[in-house]
Amino acid sequence: MTENHRPAASVAPADPSDVVELFLQAARRHPERAAIIHNEQELSYARLEGLVRGIAGRLGPDCGTVGVLTARSADTIAAFLGVLAAGGAYCPIDPAFPAERKEALVRAAGCRSVIAPDAAEVPLGLPALRLAEPHPTGLPHAPATPWPAVDPEDPAYVLFTSGSTGAPKPVATPRRAIAAAVDSLAGLLDIAPADRVLQFASLNWDTCFEEILPALTRGASLVIDDDAYSASFPRFLRMIERRRVTVLDLPTAFWHEFVNHLTEDRAALPGTVRTVVIGGEAARPARLADWRAVPGADRVRLVNTYGCTETTLVTHAIDLHGPLAVGDTSPTATPAAIPIGHALPHVREHIGEDGELLIGGPSLALGYRGLPQITGERFRAFDQPDVRGWYFRTGDRVRREADGALVHEGRLDDELKIRGIRVSPGEAEAQMCGHPDVAAAVATGTVVGDHTALVGYVLPRPHADPATLAAAVLRHLRERSPRHLVPTRITVVPELPHTASGKVDRARTHQLYAIRNEFKEASRAR
Repeated sequence: MTENHRPAASVAPADPSDVVELFLQAARRHPERAAIIHNEQELSYARLEGLVRGIAGRLGPDCGTVGVLTARSADTIAAFLGVLAAGGAYCPIDPAFPAERKEALVRAAGCRSVIAPDAAEVPLGLPALRLAEPHPTGLPHAPATPWPAVDPEDPAYVLFTSGSTGAPKPVATPRRAIAAAVDSLAGLLDIAPADRVLQFASLNWDTCFEEILPALTRGASLVIDDDAYSASFPRFLRMIERRRVTVLDLPTAFWHEFVNHLTEDRAALPGTVRTVVIGGEAARPARLADWRAVPGADRVRLVNTYGCTETTLVTHAIDLHGPLAVGDTSPTATPAAIPIGHALPHVREHIGEDGELLIGGPSLALGYRGLPQITGERFRAFDQPDVRGWYFRTGDRVRREADGALVHEGRLDDELKIRGIRVSPGEAEAQMCGHPDVAAAVATGTVVGDHTALVGYVLPRPHADPATLAAAVLRHLRERSPRHLVPTRITVVPELPHTASGKVDRARTHQLYAIRNEFKEASRAR
């Protein structure tokens, strides 16, 4: 990043509250309350504070960016808060990623050290802070030493979005951004100490902060339970009831499948649930109509949300059903297009002439670390009568309804949402072209049921065997690429069509060869 592209220079100061300080205040108010419930173990706020202080002390006041090999555990959450408490920037690294990918992420984020379980291999041989497993629930309350002084513009974390060049883009998010976003989100969801918030999202994506931080800065309990990730909806429902979960934050694609289960099995929502948050991709009207007919749904808030990594967590939200929803919410009144909602209090929005949604305010990221040109393209300073200051160009086309809510109308570029994760086709194509027998590749999305799936088309090199290439490329990707960049299907094609300007035509490629695949599958079925 360069100072020329640093959006913080012209935004209004955020609330000076820091999320670590808010966590500390919650721990002082509720020291014996369960901060984290992990399966059968409970970790109190006092003990979690002890872990956080211990990690911060071991890191020291000048730790910079710290990589954390994540796992669904209290240790990972303590590591996240501990890095922030030490004044550092947290960078989650999925231990399941291939070694090359982990090294690329650590290098791009500028990690100086890595927090890891005792047996884990540390990327690039960086200095490691080892965490004992299982976590020491008996750790005494740490002394209340002051946190290091921090600047609201200091990075809080570095996360990655998909890049069209084939390399992931590191997004640096400052402390003032996460403070502003968490304050608005906790207020929107009315999180209170009596709540139990399910930790469902991957700890490698920013959605997990929507669960962790509103809960732990308001004195609520965060629930981690293996049955939440079992791929069994009956077990999922029993877990919600057993753990008395009150707030769920679910990817829209998962929610679609959840609604299908509730409808087909004529199941009711557990009585403890008061709010269900969805987001990550467009909600389908048919599933909303089904949800509105589910027994018990009328008493539960269904909140649709929108946001980008570069604008920090949630920027827009709307109640689609439940006690705070406005208008006719009967199943027969479901709209043809589901709105993404209204801007939250901390957000400035502007719709460009081409319908692109621009977002400004204190929750803007600092930009893409080490990528000043791309930062300058997406983070822009405006000085016009109707729009002034720094804004992020989302690439999403929207329209405004009569009540002021925004409706998403597609992308201005070719970016995809795969299970709520942003995927640039260019990055997926670069991964496929890493196979020595692939001359060129195309990646695109296709609708499968209620979600979008990634599919690939590869052009073989002259020496390659077309009959075995698709399976070979899939094996290659599974060994080297994160799951969201592995297509559900790869098709070997004799040629790739091009546009008039000479670029590969992704839409035409899919149109040509997807139909042939469907014909072959239909023929086999006969």
